[in-house]
Amino acid sequence: MERYIWLGALGFVVGSYGTLIGAGGGFVLVPVLLLLYPHENPQIITSISLAVVFFNALSGSWAYARMKRVDFKSGLLFAVATIPGAILGALSTASISRRLFDAVFGVLMIAASVFLLLYSSEEKETKESKQRFRLTRKIVGKDGTQYTFSYNPIFGAGLSVVVGYVSSFLGIGGGIIHVPVLAHLLNFPVHIATATSHFVLAIMALTGTTVHILTGSFTHGIRRTTALAIGVLIGAQVGALLSHRVKGSWIFRALAIALAFVGVRILLMAL
Repeated sequence: MERYIWLGALGFVVGSYGTLIGAGGGFVLVPVLLLLYPHENPQIITSISLAVVFFNALSGSWAYARMKRVDFKSGLLFAVATIPGAILGALSTASISRRLFDAVFGVLMIAASVFLLLYSSEEKETKESKQRFRLTRKIVGKDGTQYTFSYNPIFGAGLSVVVGYVSSFLGIGGGIIHVPVLAHLLNFPVHIATATSHFVLAIMALTGTTVHILTGSFTHGIRRTTALAIGVLIGAQVGALLSHRVKGSWIFRALAIALAFVGVRILLMAL
């Protein structure tokens, strides 16, 4: 019983931090699960993580929707694009050894950290573009803040397919990839990127979890998933509230620091 209480507390931390930075928390949860259960195969680890990410993203999306920060039109486009990638990613997990999984996970986390550290300090201006295939969005938050930005939806959908595959394959949910993509490559304001990313994560993580259930790889771990899910449902609400007080640049710095720590730790495990 005590073990499940600790897992619930872990879920709360994962939910709070993951929702604050729009990453879903999987990038924190997976390495912790790898450390707690060193003999579990990657399928079990990723299936538990994806299920927990779904509940985290669902709770966070609800909180962000009340703040009117979610770009539902763009989110639906990206979510649909992630589905084929998420299915392939979940199926691919069965073909990789635990040691190789740890190595790939560690390298990608470090690479993502370097990317964020390089770009988190840059001031990004929102520029209007007259290029073809541009979609302009205007979002007005609950506090009256207006966000206007434009992006190429075809490019965004293509990137989402890749995000869906990588995130489902690693069981991390994809927010650590999708938030930088939305903010730096698709011109989304940071706070809209984190909120919209959560909406996309909910659909993508549900897809990956469904694949694991249908293929029978999610054979055990229900109790662990339940304890973690209870924690993230509560933590996600806290993280969304805290996002009001955190500047966009600090969101990226916090994410980069966490990724670097996690990446180095997991990479050392694989060596």
